[in-house]
Amino acid sequence: MPLELHRQGLPLTEITRLLGLDRKSVRRHIAKGLELPAYGPRVRRSKGVSPFLPYLRERLAAYTGLTAVRL
Repeated sequence: MPLELHRQGLPLTEITRLLGLDRKSVRRHIAKGLELPAYGPRVRRSKGVSPFLPYLRERLAAYTGLTAVRL
């Protein structure tokens, strides 16, 4: 996309404003003759605490004054 816009004669600052990218990134892609990579949705990672959630909820229910930091 930045390469096409550059070929149409748009200035670098206008291209960066339209695409919402950093000026140096756009300049690098234009210099190399590359298009922007198309990224897909990221895979959600499970949290490290997930296996312990039932235990943590049980402890918080048993001790209402207990904070997450102390737990």
